[in-house]
Amino acid sequence: MSTGLIISIIVGYFLVLVIISRITSRNADNDSFFVGEKKSPWYIVAFGMIGASLSGVTFISVPGSVMKGSFAYMQMVFGYFIGYLIIAYVLMPIYYRLNLTSIYEYLKQRFGFWSYKTGALFFLVSRILGSSIRLLLVASVLQDILLDQWNVPFWLTVVLSVALIWVYTNRGGIKTIIWTDTLQTAFMLAAVFLAIYIIGDALNLSEQGGVLKAVAESSYSKIFFFEDWHSGNYFWKHFLGGIFIAVGMTGLDQDMMQKNLSCKNSKEAQKNMLSFAVVLVVVNYVFLALGALLYLYNDATEIGNNAIAEGKLDHLFSEIALNESTGTFLGLLFLLGLIAAAYSSADSALTSLTTSVAVDFMDIEKKPKKEQESLRKKLHIIMSIVIILTVIVLRYTTEDSAIWTLIKLAGFTYGPLIGLFFFGILTKRKLNENLVLPASLFVSVFMGAIWFFSSSEGVFVILENMLHTILGEYKFGAELIIYNALLSFAVLFVISYKEPQVTID
Repeated sequence: MSTGLIISIIVGYFLVLVIISRITSRNADNDSFFVGEKKSPWYIVAFGMIGASLSGVTFISVPGSVMKGSFAYMQMVFGYFIGYLIIAYVLMPIYYRLNLTSIYEYLKQRFGFWSYKTGALFFLVSRILGSSIRLLLVASVLQDILLDQWNVPFWLTVVLSVALIWVYTNRGGIKTIIWTDTLQTAFMLAAVFLAIYIIGDALNLSEQGGVLKAVAESSYSKIFFFEDWHSGNYFWKHFLGGIFIAVGMTGLDQDMMQKNLSCKNSKEAQKNMLSFAVVLVVVNYVFLALGALLYLYNDATEIGNNAIAEGKLDHLFSEIALNESTGTFLGLLFLLGLIAAAYSSADSALTSLTTSVAVDFMDIEKKPKKEQESLRKKLHIIMSIVIILTVIVLRYTTEDSAIWTLIKLAGFTYGPLIGLFFFGILTKRKLNENLVLPASLFVSVFMGAIWFFSSSEGVFVILENMLHTILGEYKFGAELIIYNALLSFAVLFVISYKEPQVTID
């Protein structure tokens, strides 16, 4: 694919997003930016959330992960589905009953100031890291396929990427994103389905059922792993971990819930969540099927051997799609799908981070109307800079595949959030407010140390040997978030107390 065509696609794509932004941000105010005036149609929200949830990580990293993990990721996806039911019928009614702008305001009403700030802080860290990992993956691919040829430094690639997002989100916020995400989800899904068709046709699998049969009979298609409970791919680790990840990364995440809270009422938000859950199971299987086809295609052509040899499995799709022998159309689909997947996640993340800082830390709703919009715009710029810096740091400090890096980090940041929220929902106890933040930080650091030293060698030999003796062959997987959540719940119980009953003589 020519450089001129790549540039034309990117420029044309963002012009469309800017036009949508202009239309949807007319007469926009803070209410539009934060909750879309609570007028968003549930079916539009549900469709747009698919793209925001999947992101560039799913578009590139899930197909690439098939070589090492087969279809094991589907075990986690089935867990996601159960997690979405919990969100719809446990969390949604609470958020709407309390009429929340930031979901962490629930913690303030249930426990107090420090619980509220702790929840908001853990979200900020979680979302900054998650969004940065997603953007890092896409920026790295764009760097490899285009910008390295022009000697454009990586930091400038990141700055330009975030600046483009800022341009079309700075006025309308969530009201704009509901509609841009819908467009971007459509592009992403069209890209993956057409890519499957093209690769299947190249493998002479175009007859009815040929692609599905080839995928099912391939060595990559195994879904369920019950053989070895020590393994990171063991079914119950993935399935139960998936439930907790869905609750944490969607139900307790201001980014995802901000879209749901823009629906007219809780019933429509529940319709959104249930339809989203069903579609997401199907779409994730499609991405894994694409991964199997990519490896089958590589077995036949060896086009992706460089990515495999260098251990850059996240880059397999791009290496095949952008190869001259596969044709321009597949490269075009890949580029459109990649951009759509990446920015449908990054734009909503930037808006939700701005919302959380404005509402949870700056008390924007208490300030005079004249100051609110100015403060929100400044915070939008500040959060853009934070994401830029985080992406650049991660570029030089992470080596794992993007999807598993994201899931591991989610365990340490969303685990305490789950423990805190469900301690409030499942008990009637009060918390010693001054200890909530230290307790939550302790859990993340403690579990992080166990995970790190159990998988490292030669860093701290005595501790490593002790953990290897205790854990044996056990390998941590998606269930890390469960351990963090349960330990958080237990620690919070220790620092809690029953509220004294008032008796009237």
